[in-house]
Amino acid sequence: MRHLMTVVVTAILVSAVWIFYGNITRSPATSDGKVAPAGDKAVVRPAGEAPMVLAESVTVGPAGLAIPVAGVKPSELTDTFTAARAGGARRHDAIDIMAAQGRVVIAAAPGTVEKLYNSVGKGGITAYIRSDDQLWTYYYAHLSAYAPGLHEGQRMRRGDAVGYVGYTGDASPDAPHLHFAINRMAPGERWWQGTPINPYPLLAGRSANR
Repeated sequence: MRHLMTVVVTAILVSAVWIFYGNITRSPATSDGKVAPAGDKAVVRPAGEAPMVLAESVTVGPAGLAIPVAGVKPSELTDTFTAARAGGARRHDAIDIMAAQGRVVIAAAPGTVEKLYNSVGKGGITAYIRSDDQLWTYYYAHLSAYAPGLHEGQRMRRGDAVGYVGYTGDASPDAPHLHFAINRMAPGERWWQGTPINPYPLLAGRSANR
């Protein structure tokens, strides 16, 4: 009799465990703090905050910077930092990341949106994001549009959407791309100032052109 009772109690406990586990694994993960699939993206719902959509195609380079166009691989980058512009009057001081118009442009590093500016005839629709330590400014140009709701003073995380690849300003409609620059900032320097450094080796992990 005692043996029979032990078997019955064990069976009840095991069944309860499997029912509980099954409910968890079958329940859609859409409540606060959960992640739910959404095609080729993940919808993240932090507790107490609005959902965030993060592209799964974010690639991080050797220096910890995300390649600022979603889906672009390090091997697809070209070093155009020293290329001549304006008929040789000036150096490019940035790299052009070629991509289809409308491809998502993302923040290469965390920081704060310092300036949103439409530089007609030059960089077109542009964004300047200053790093948290105030030492660097990341410049995104020739955008077709900003990401919805993007505004000056907004805190950005690496991988957050900045805008979309385009050809505004002096870029060619036949070659939409992101003009991406990094500037080293001295104390007191404004968003349009700074000393340019080459983003290519930081993103691609290869030596810069000489």
